[in-house]
Amino acid sequence: MWTAVLLAGVGCYLLKLAGLSLPERVLSHATVERVADLIPVALLAALVAVQVGSSGTALTLDARALGLGFAVVALLLRLPFLVVVVGAAAVAALARLV
Repeated sequence: MWTAVLLAGVGCYLLKLAGLSLPERVLSHATVERVADLIPVALLAALVAVQVGSSGTALTLDARALGLGFAVVALLLRLPFLVVVVGAAAVAALARLV
């Protein structure tokens, strides 16, 4: 197990080093900048989709989906982030209660 942890650590370090060693002309390219801006959004969306739409290895549609729906509507209405988080949790809790 420790071998896997150490190998993962070395791999992460080498990946970070590879990113830092790229020349400035590559990093300043418009396409690279656009992709770099969109990667965190894609990763967060993937994490949310996995956490909301799965239970173990099965796809599920439960109270978490209702909470996510509330969060989407609240964000579209530009409500404060705290209201979005607490409201989504409350909607999911009420749905589980029912």
